[in-house]
Amino acid sequence: MTFSPKVWLEQAPPFRRRLLAWYDLHKRDLPWRETQDPYRIWLSEIMLQQTRVAAVIGHYQRFLQRFPTVEKLASAREASVLAAWSGLGYYRRARMLHAAAKKVGKEYGGKFPRTAAGLRELPGIGRYTSAAIASIAFGEPAAVVDGNVERVVQRLSGVPMVGESVWQAAETLLDSKCPGDFNQAMMELGATICTPRQPACLMCPVADFCVTRGELPLAEKAKRQHKRVVHYLLHREDDSVLLVQRGKEESLMPGMWELPEIQNPNGVHEELFTVRHSITVTDYRVRVLRGPVPEEIGGQRVAAVRLAKLPLTGLSRKILRKAEIL
Repeated sequence: MTFSPKVWLEQAPPFRRRLLAWYDLHKRDLPWRETQDPYRIWLSEIMLQQTRVAAVIGHYQRFLQRFPTVEKLASAREASVLAAWSGLGYYRRARMLHAAAKKVGKEYGGKFPRTAAGLRELPGIGRYTSAAIASIAFGEPAAVVDGNVERVVQRLSGVPMVGESVWQAAETLLDSKCPGDFNQAMMELGATICTPRQPACLMCPVADFCVTRGELPLAEKAKRQHKRVVHYLLHREDDSVLLVQRGKEESLMPGMWELPEIQNPNGVHEELFTVRHSITVTDYRVRVLRGPVPEEIGGQRVAAVRLAKLPLTGLSRKILRKAEIL
C-alpha cells in the first residue's frame, strides 16, 4: 500500500477501529490524559516538546500546584514561572507559555480559543500544538503530526514522506468522531511500538495495514557529540551560596541564576566532585570547586532557603542537589 488518498480512505475505517481498541487497552496512565481542560493539555504539550515523558510528569504536577489555572499563570512574575520551569530546559518555552497565558487573560477573557486556527494566534503555539489542543480539549477534527506520527505514516505507506504530504496522510486516517483519542493513539503507537529502532512489529495492532513492517530506512542524521570540561565554584558562607545572574541579552537562558564559572583555574581551588551535563550536542564534564572567589566574578549571596524559588539553570540545580544544599 503506497501512499494513495483513495486507498487510504478505503483502509481507514478498519485501521481506526483496530488502533483505538488497542489504545483503550494499552495507553499509558499519564496525568494530562485525565482531563479535557485546555490549560492542562496545553501545558503538557509545551512541556513535552523536546523532553521525555518520564522527565515531564513530576514537573507537570508541581507546576500545576503552583499555577493551577491560566489566570494564576498570567498574573505570576516571569521569575516565578522560570523557577517553576527550572530543570526542563529550553526556557524560551516557559517565556512563551507565560506570554500566551497573559494574552488568554487579556484578550480572550481567560478562555482558550476552541479551534486550531484560533490557538495558533497565541505565542509559542504552532501547527502541531494547536491541533493537539483543539482535538483533545474541544473535539475538533484536526490531525497532528509529530515525530512519532510521521514515522508511523511513513512505515505504513512505505513512502519516506516529508512536509505537507505527511499532514495529508494523517488527515486521511483521522477519525473525525473521536479525533483527540485517535491523535493520542497515533502518537502512543509511535512512542511505544513503532519506535525509531527495533520496532515491536509483532505487537503492533495495525501491522496488517503496514507495508514495511518497520523495515523502511528512516533518514536520521547522527549528531556528533562534543565533549567539554568546565569549572564551577560552589562558595558557601553562613547558609548562603554565591550566585551570578546571566545577562538579559544572553541567547541561552537569559536572566537565569547560576553558580559562577571559573574560566582558568590556577590551582588554588579544591575539587569537590564532578557531574555530567548535556546541552544539545555538547556533553559537559563539570568540575565543581571550592575556594576563594576571584575578584572578577562579583555575584550575589543567596540564602539556601531561597534557592528553590529562584529561576536556576538546570546545571546549577543539579550541582546544588548533589551538594545536598537544594
